[in-house]
Amino acid sequence: MKVETLFDTGMIRQNRLRALARDPARADFLLRVVAGELAERLGVVERRFPRAAALHCHTGQVCRLLAESGKTDEITRIETDPELFVDHATATGRVVAALDAFPFDRERLQLVVSALSMHLADDLPGLLRQIADSLSPDGLLLAALPGAGTLGELRDSLLSAETELSSGASPRVIPFADVRDCGGLLQRAGFALPVVDSETYTVRYDTMFHLMADLRNMGMANPLVGRSRRPATRALFARAAEIYAERYADDDGRIRASFNIVYLSGWKPDPGQQKPLRPGSAKMSLTDALNDRS
Repeated sequence: MKVETLFDTGMIRQNRLRALARDPARADFLLRVVAGELAERLGVVERRFPRAAALHCHTGQVCRLLAESGKTDEITRIETDPELFVDHATATGRVVAALDAFPFDRERLQLVVSALSMHLADDLPGLLRQIADSLSPDGLLLAALPGAGTLGELRDSLLSAETELSSGASPRVIPFADVRDCGGLLQRAGFALPVVDSETYTVRYDTMFHLMADLRNMGMANPLVGRSRRPATRALFARAAEIYAERYADDDGRIRASFNIVYLSGWKPDPGQQKPLRPGSAKMSLTDALNDRS
């Protein structure tokens, strides 16, 4: 089945290169938070992973945390452009690959970590299947991606302003996966024991324009193939900023921006893994359990 092309991969690459050239430390707060959370989740796993891969993690931050964890011997960093390796992060290997590709042999790896990039894959189910194939039995995937609700305030403000000022609206904020769908994607890709949860981080800004500057510095400018090629007017952004302030400002006048991050984990099936109980195999019924509490 032909996969619909949603994202302009050339623009995604250019967005990231421009952000790196500007100095990623200016707006890497979200990546730092997410990388730290992934490191904490890895830290509670009581085993080592000899060969690991960091998949399209923007900067070398995830590689550094993997190295510091002491849980892996080899780390291969994967990015879409060789210029993204400029920060010389700790990695034993470097691979250039498209966002939808995972160029590893079957059962080559024991750990794959991805931070804030999987949402940009046109074929996320296919990418997850490739990752599952590359993991050896009892290998682990840890990933984080923006989910539904991310930048919802910005989406609403731009859509309302454009609808008000013109006859239609162009997509200006990319679609994000619903947390309820992510567990199913992991299972269909062949992962066992999938765990999916989300955390919403609220960031406050003086104006919508300060938020948009941060998004550019994160390399997160609109990469949709279906975006309008006509430059947006100053009137559109001015009206959107007014709507944003009217609907999403706190008492002190600063606006809120939501980043809803979905965290995923899944294991390559292995005969020695813990198995979920079969329906009807519980040793106590729900009725008995409730009666015991009364």
